[in-house]
Amino acid sequence: MEDIMSITPLGSGQEVGRSCHLLEFRGMTIMLDCGIHPGYDGLNGLPFFDRVEPERVDVLLVTHFHLDHAASLPYFTERTGFRGRIFMTHPTKAVIRLLLGDYLRLMNIKQRTPIVSADAGGDPAAAQTPADVLYTEAELQSCVDKIELIDYHQTISVGGLKFHALNAGHVLGAAMFLLEIGGRTILYTGDYSMEDDRHLMAAEIPTTKPDVLMVEATYGVQVHASRAEREARFTGTIERVVTRGGRCLIPVFALGRAQELLLILDEFWQANPHLQGIPIWYASKLASRALRVYQTYSNMMNARIRSQMDVGNPFAFKYIRNLKSIDVNSFDDRGASVVFASPGMLQSGVSRQLFDRWATDPKNGVLIAGYAVEHTLAKEIMNQPKEVVTLEGRRQPLNCLVDYVSFSAHVDFMQNRNFITQVDPKHIILVHGQKDEMGRLKSALMLQHRQLPENKRPTVTMPPNLQEVKLKFTRRRSAKVMGSLADREAEPQEGEPVQGILVTQNFNSKIVSPEDLPTYTQLRVGSVSSKLHVPYAGQISTLRLFLNEMFTGITESETPNENDSDEPITIFGLHENEVTVTTGKSRGIAIVEWEASPVGDVLADAVIALLMHAQSSAAAIRLTSKPCNHRRLAVKDDADETEDTSTPANKRQKELTVRESRLRLIHHTLKEQYASVEAVYEGDQSATFEIKTDAGLESGSLVEGETLLCNVSVSFVEGNNDHDAKISVECADGKIAANIQDCLRSIITAAAPLKL
Repeated sequence: MEDIMSITPLGSGQEVGRSCHLLEFRGMTIMLDCGIHPGYDGLNGLPFFDRVEPERVDVLLVTHFHLDHAASLPYFTERTGFRGRIFMTHPTKAVIRLLLGDYLRLMNIKQRTPIVSADAGGDPAAAQTPADVLYTEAELQSCVDKIELIDYHQTISVGGLKFHALNAGHVLGAAMFLLEIGGRTILYTGDYSMEDDRHLMAAEIPTTKPDVLMVEATYGVQVHASRAEREARFTGTIERVVTRGGRCLIPVFALGRAQELLLILDEFWQANPHLQGIPIWYASKLASRALRVYQTYSNMMNARIRSQMDVGNPFAFKYIRNLKSIDVNSFDDRGASVVFASPGMLQSGVSRQLFDRWATDPKNGVLIAGYAVEHTLAKEIMNQPKEVVTLEGRRQPLNCLVDYVSFSAHVDFMQNRNFITQVDPKHIILVHGQKDEMGRLKSALMLQHRQLPENKRPTVTMPPNLQEVKLKFTRRRSAKVMGSLADREAEPQEGEPVQGILVTQNFNSKIVSPEDLPTYTQLRVGSVSSKLHVPYAGQISTLRLFLNEMFTGITESETPNENDSDEPITIFGLHENEVTVTTGKSRGIAIVEWEASPVGDVLADAVIALLMHAQSSAAAIRLTSKPCNHRRLAVKDDADETEDTSTPANKRQKELTVRESRLRLIHHTLKEQYASVEAVYEGDQSATFEIKTDAGLESGSLVEGETLLCNVSVSFVEGNNDHDAKISVECADGKIAANIQDCLRSIITAAAPLKL
């Protein structure tokens, strides 16, 4: 049997931005990341949520707090039918609340329309949300309240899904997710870095080789310069701008790479006293709160930061000042300065306002220190256009210096290729990269794998948005033997049966003995006892006869009756007492008891049917009938007068009639069994029967024309109408003789009148 895994990019398919992927396998639906595209506004920047049924999403995993991976989360959780669970690391949740609150503020400013919140005392009827504002403050808080936390290396199970987080090294709290569904593993890297920097460790390499690797392709086949070279170029460019009296703008996101760049520049200023008179500003409303988050989770950073935390706060910068609020129009920027301002793509906010103000002065400079997404101003000015358009829509010349030094914590080609080689997946899906860069990376990987045998080459795909990737997997069927079944001196040989209970939960199967069920599963061994009261007015002897005729191995026991009755309590047991029939406890009631099981249920049904039949068959009626206590009158045919049949003479006549009828019943039964039966009646008490047959049981088939002769004699004892009858059978075939003897004895017993 084959299982099909479906992976669909709802964003970041052959693009950078709005990371969001839908994974469907074995009845589970998982969404990986939920970001926005920095190059588009409002609803246009969302992933393609219209191609997914939100109520079917079981789990949503967010790798880190950057907007292109997390900013559409409140929209998806609050404005769709999503009812699943959301997981992210502790630092990611702490920072997301800050970043998305700031992002909401910028959206409102850009719309120039304040949002009225009914929860804050506004009028609900008058509350209006602009079409391009994706969520309200109340919706953001509701979303954050639904987030569940996960630690690195902590395994969480949701239905048939198991997953755990690994350090991704991209930003504080960034995680890769290793998922397992139905015996298949998927590694989703999100954004990751294989390089140690001033405060973060490099990404981990999982020990498990995944079946599917979803890996970023941000830089394609580009190779980064050495870190020392990039730091020298970064600090050198800033120094060149400020020493000529210019102002250097470094657009960054409020959290993430900003903290790394601040550490670098504070250290550079400390090593160069001639620069210490030039101010460095960190223009962010989130600065102080962000640094508190970093201090709180310093244990998740590298050894360098952890050792510094023992003696002081490495994020308490000596030469960098925080601007909690900045009015660009009144900001005193007459002298040289360095300003870190958000957002990093120069789409809006303080960084865009300062850029519009400083772009025309050739002494100034703009230093892009991270990855610039397509369709953003940061990407546009890297191409050195002569003019740019301001936020107000004016065209103005671009005269300032524009430089790019990559400090984005994404892997380059060499790091990415080495990681993929070490992970050794069977299928590679490239995401989070521009089409051209992604295509070059795909070609390089396929060229590298060409040296492998064809059956060992991984598949490499780079699906665009909304293109479904389907991967076929053979369903694995295996079960672990656990508990006492596994505790044996020697391994079972091939073909040797192992008996136990097979328990399957969330695609995992195990075989355990019934005694071990409570230890290794959440199940308990139980049973259902059934008891049925069946009306029964017959005699014990009748029930005994019918039970022994139907079943073998009937056990019978008697106990005194506690109800002051002369009749004892009789218990019949069937199939090693799996079903019991009790009579005598209640008058006219037979109690059938059994433990519910396939065999027990069938036997109980048969016994109940037998009890009903034992009261309705002809033989049972004769066995259980009783004469009336009142005088019974017979009608004379000739005189229409009554006759008392209870007198001794008439009773004698009745007894003679009964004996004759029993003899005729025997004759009729024998004729049903054998083709030729001759009967000679000797009064009402005895008869002789001559039986001829052409086959025997011991003697086998006879010669043609030859017959086997059996003589049967039946004689009732005078004055006894019960079971006293003399039966004699003479036959050359002993087995036929014994069968006839048993048959006649049963007929006489069943047809005997009741004793009074």
